[in-house]
Amino acid sequence: MNCNHQSWVDILVLHHVLSRRIPFLKFFIKRQLIWVPVMGLAWWALDFPFMHRHSEETLKKHPDLRRRDQDATRRACEKFATLPTSLVNFSEGTRFTAAKHRRQQSPYRHLLRPKAGGIALALNVLGDKFQAILDVTVVYPDGTPDFWQFLCGRVRRVRVRIRQLPVPHELACGDYAADPAVRQAFQLWLQEIWRAKDRQIDELLDTASG
Repeated sequence: MNCNHQSWVDILVLHHVLSRRIPFLKFFIKRQLIWVPVMGLAWWALDFPFMHRHSEETLKKHPDLRRRDQDATRRACEKFATLPTSLVNFSEGTRFTAAKHRRQQSPYRHLLRPKAGGIALALNVLGDKFQAILDVTVVYPDGTPDFWQFLCGRVRRVRVRIRQLPVPHELACGDYAADPAVRQAFQLWLQEIWRAKDRQIDELLDTASG
């Protein structure tokens, strides 16, 4: 599953909409979140994959970190090959904010730039296991809520759209890390998905305000 990311509430929304409709959802989680009280322990017990997140500047200085992260992702994905699992990837790598959007100079109105590395590696390891890719778009017409607002029942409206995409087996068979042509093809494929998602968010917001 590939989804835009705005709030921790996204995770609860996805569970609510898709629970019992697809296999159990597991997320790539930043390593630092293992220290979140209660939730970090629960994610660890459920065998969620914890990943380090490094900036491009750090990876350029220490290219060995990229291979280390890829090996960790590969080990995590290999665990899922033996049981039904829905692997969720937030391709933006972080929650959307206006400040991050400006800093990135993102070409999308409602999204940050997508990162193809996580989904590319998951497809490379498990591409023959996946039945499809679910492209999920989550929109909060009344503004992005935080976790406390959700707990207090202040989230009035949520719009979710899901479309099923075929698994790009021709890309999944390539070596994203070592082959520049495969890397570029993956990035172009994901950018096209993101352009469609950006247009869909516009449509959902227009419909909600009408």
